[in-house]
Amino acid sequence: MKVELQNVLPGEIEKRSFELIEKELTRELDPIQKPIIKRVIHTTADFSYQDSLCFSEQVVEKAMEAIKNGAVIITDTNMAKAGVNKKALQDFGGKVHCFMAEDDVAKEAKEHGTTRAVASMNKAAREYPNAIFAIGNAPTALIRLYELIKEEKINPALVIGVPVGFVNVVESKELIMTADIPYIVARGRKGGSNVAASICNALLYMAQGRKLV
Repeated sequence: MKVELQNVLPGEIEKRSFELIEKELTRELDPIQKPIIKRVIHTTADFSYQDSLCFSEQVVEKAMEAIKNGAVIITDTNMAKAGVNKKALQDFGGKVHCFMAEDDVAKEAKEHGTTRAVASMNKAAREYPNAIFAIGNAPTALIRLYELIKEEKINPALVIGVPVGFVNVVESKELIMTADIPYIVARGRKGGSNVAASICNALLYMAQGRKLV
């Protein structure tokens, strides 16, 4: 078998990747949602996201406004935190936090018999009730966010609900879409910290005015 490799310079790889994604899309996408969907596909090489990503009404506009006003991003994993473009976020005065590994979160989780994800959302609610919450791993975090919203303890600028897995994953995503808040959700079992970070970055780049498609 003969393998034909493309001769692409490092600086052209991302551009060429997005050109290939554009060519292989199977349906027309909403123009304002398209850069986000394409970046998730670029991160995962999974075209099913063109159908599974769900957007609440005017969520992209609302999210970009929050970012431009210096929004804080809360993640449920340090992997997602690491993937968010800190420089782009800092340009707007924003920061990203993950409380999962903090001692007080571990203590609260142990005392109350919950997951650290639940305890980390409780801490985030106390400190940043209007944050952007990017959940890519723990459905318990997404469920707790729903509860906090219903308890009127938080009013998120955006909830990115893309946990990956099997137990309560599908259900937690469907639940958050019933809350009266801006959301971007990946329906089904797929998702992950990389997907959460890629959605954050797409929104950041759009807020900067970058051309992404």
